[in-house]
Amino acid sequence: MASDITCNLATLEPYVPSGTNPWNVSKINHLYRRIAFGATKAEVIDALNQNNPSALVDALIDEALAMAPNPAPVYGFWDRDQFEAAEMANEENDTGFYRREGKLQMINDLVQNKVRDRLTLFWSNHFVTEDDEYRSPAYQYQYYNLLQLHGLGNFRDFVYDIGISSPMLVYLNGDRNTRDRPNENYARELYELFTMGVDNGYTETDIIETAKALTGWVETNDIPWGPIVFNPGQFSNDTKTIFGQSGNFGYDELIDDVLFAQRPQEIATFICGKLYTYFVSPTCSDAIVAEMAQTFIDNNFEIAPVLRQLFKSEHFFDQEAIGVIIKSPCDLLISFSNETDFTYPATFSYLEEVRDFTDRLGQDMLNPFDVAGWQGDEDWISPDYLILRWDNATSLITQASSENQDQFRNFVLGLPIGTAADGNLEGTMASTDVEIVVKAILDYFFSRGVSDPLIYEEALAVFKGDLPESYFEAGATAPNIWTLDNPLLNDQFIALLRYIVYVPEFQLK
Repeated sequence: MASDITCNLATLEPYVPSGTNPWNVSKINHLYRRIAFGATKAEVIDALNQNNPSALVDALIDEALAMAPNPAPVYGFWDRDQFEAAEMANEENDTGFYRREGKLQMINDLVQNKVRDRLTLFWSNHFVTEDDEYRSPAYQYQYYNLLQLHGLGNFRDFVYDIGISSPMLVYLNGDRNTRDRPNENYARELYELFTMGVDNGYTETDIIETAKALTGWVETNDIPWGPIVFNPGQFSNDTKTIFGQSGNFGYDELIDDVLFAQRPQEIATFICGKLYTYFVSPTCSDAIVAEMAQTFIDNNFEIAPVLRQLFKSEHFFDQEAIGVIIKSPCDLLISFSNETDFTYPATFSYLEEVRDFTDRLGQDMLNPFDVAGWQGDEDWISPDYLILRWDNATSLITQASSENQDQFRNFVLGLPIGTAADGNLEGTMASTDVEIVVKAILDYFFSRGVSDPLIYEEALAVFKGDLPESYFEAGATAPNIWTLDNPLLNDQFIALLRYIVYVPEFQLK
């Protein structure tokens, strides 16, 4: 993680719109692409009219905090015998079927639930498990439930609950961690990946001693894929020395009295650094992270106050933070679909399309490559991946156009182009100047707009198509032939969208 090599010198003071730094479409789309998965035109227009970034951030986070986790599916606590019985009754309902259903539910939540499930996705790549390893669809649900439950809650509680969850115990061998044979796997990842970072505030001896404090969570009662609970007979009652403290530490004492009591600064700095690089920029500002970390500590490791501070800030809305992160596979499709808000044919399964697309591009939901998770950013891009990205974005355009072409024209007519400062808040594209129309469309879909005149000229040519130049120029013989009421606008916008998804800037958020 690069640090302190950043041109973003703005502070964490709240961003207040002004005449020289107005609240506009670019900033609104920036916020929604980072804190959620894109905004509809109606949401952008509403945000413009409100002209209050801090209030919008509070409303989005409050909405997320008020959401209850998904109710358990019927199979949410089945053991292996119950899954086998279900397959005997219907051979199509094997465990793979239920695991795919779980991933489909996650995709649906990402599409609909904005901040809550943006954080669910983030934490699934922090407290990593791989459902290919534990295989149980019930464990998959139980893990996902914890991500939703704690995603904006208390990080200490999150660490506590995830460490003794059945999927994590199986994934990192905690279910084999006994008094006679302590297993160091979870202890190592607890410090290295989940709380403090590599080689930061602990020694190899601390890991060995911590493994002893984690012993005992091994009892399955001979129920495959059932709950894993604590067995006092398998707990190491030896005195453990961790971070220079000695005692007969068990799980509760380890989390509360040792880890969070003795290493709050290391934990806060590491977690806030991950939040920063995920939500702001791959180039990390140590000074900003330090302020976030202090907020984290001051609020007893509550996650929401840190996010409020970050997303309201001048630093987050600085131009240097916009358009600097490469979209993940699910970002690419879900944000594009939410922003266009097109309808698709009933025969087209959009959720399955996203699930399969993300899988092909290496972002298999609830199943990252390894315990370190997806590294993101430039790792999302390769020649093969780019072709798939282009093809799948184009597929959404094709499906939408086969369902209803008028929705393309309606999108342009309703495109918000103003800022809160200039009073152009009606959200209606009214210009008959084709150059203004094309620029507004490009600015809407590209985080930083278009600075390359060649791209703009190419886009303009694509939009004009084969129509005579006289259509777009007022003159004595053909005044104002082309307007937004022109029936050809559908085809023109479809062609421009197909061009847009191939432009490198489209891959950025």
